[in-house]
Amino acid sequence: MDRIDAMRLFTRIVDLGSFTAAAEDMNVPRATATYTLQQLEQRLGVRLLHRTTRHVSPTLDGQAYYERCHR
Repeated sequence: MDRIDAMRLFTRIVDLGSFTAAAEDMNVPRATATYTLQQLEQRLGVRLLHRTTRHVSPTLDGQAYYERCHR
């Protein structure tokens, strides 16, 4: 995925609160969504999401990036 698609995927993950739902919404495999977000976090040098087995939420840096993505 290119950078813009990665940003779109990130915003969908935050909006939907789920990697699986975001991957389905964007018609990509869940593994691709996970890998893409990991690459985005590496490129930016920050952790964007808090992940648990049941919940996904943005970190402070992730929330700031989410707001920038929407602009």
